[in-house]
Amino acid sequence: MIPVTKTFLPPIEEYIHYLEKIWESNQLTNNGPLVQELEAKLKNYLGVKHLFFVSNGTIALQIAIKALDLKGEVITTPFSYVATTSSLVWEGCQPVFVDIDPHTLCIDSNLIEAAITEKTTGILTTHVYGIPCDVERIQAIAKNHGLKVLYDAAHTFGGKYQGKAIVSYGDVATLSFHATKLFHTVEGGAIVTDDDDIAHRINYMRNFGHKGQEDFWGLGINGKNSEFHAAMGLCVLPHVPEIISARNKISNWYDEKLDFSNLSRFVLPGGTRFNYGYFPVIFPSEMELLEVKKRMNAQNIFPRRYFYPSLENLPYISDQYCPVSESISRRILCLPLYYGLYEDQVTKISQLINTQ
Repeated sequence: MIPVTKTFLPPIEEYIHYLEKIWESNQLTNNGPLVQELEAKLKNYLGVKHLFFVSNGTIALQIAIKALDLKGEVITTPFSYVATTSSLVWEGCQPVFVDIDPHTLCIDSNLIEAAITEKTTGILTTHVYGIPCDVERIQAIAKNHGLKVLYDAAHTFGGKYQGKAIVSYGDVATLSFHATKLFHTVEGGAIVTDDDDIAHRINYMRNFGHKGQEDFWGLGINGKNSEFHAAMGLCVLPHVPEIISARNKISNWYDEKLDFSNLSRFVLPGGTRFNYGYFPVIFPSEMELLEVKKRMNAQNIFPRRYFYPSLENLPYISDQYCPVSESISRRILCLPLYYGLYEDQVTKISQLINTQ
């Protein structure tokens, strides 16, 4: 079987080394030494001021929304994983969808200002597949209208824009460290900010609001993560360069073997160092996508329609229409891409697509 992705697992001896440390300390959670070590190494790797390791990427979004005090209407993208929208709704905000750029697949910054009302408090959008949003334009719009900017940067680990980690842009950015991601902690996520005041709020919010055992700073939630998850992150992090290098090589194989006369791809903004987290292709029609997907499934190959459906179609969303996102979501397919995928497998996948 060839899945759309496969979790990278480090040599088990490396993980056992950290397990022995957990047994020695007998501290399994509550901001243990491995969590602190992982946070320090991630801050150094990403070049950011504050980073908080949390239980998953969705909790990261929810805490970030609270920390930024987002209320009322929040402008967002319809082309993302459901957690981007569901987190807003869960926290009592109203998502206002702005359609996407057909080339970068990120939110179309030219359409944002027209969607701003007196009820708008922020912008929450996604660096889709690790492609950076138009961060300069979005920041200028936010500054002009007094809005907060929150980026779902779940796909960006290891990626840079204009020499900075993509996750460093915005008032706050969130990461997912789920097992399907390029860098993972089995389950996990992180909240990143360079703002000291926001960091202060996040620090308390992720641990029930505790300020010592018998005192509370304010409202909080259980967003902590364990020593076992931190141990996996500490094992995987040193392998990230080789993981990205392998994904780059596999992406180049696809570029060489696929017939792009009937396919299209996203366009990377200049100044981007891509992390090769995904390899999506866009078909001329949904029918052609479904035919190829069926053909590959019959050969035990399982690409994924990611993202589908366009999020304005969620049952708890009021009527909104984003024609570009709707069209792209029906025609885009993420091909298998992971450390350990072989060239002959890429050849087979490409031949199944080329024989349309």
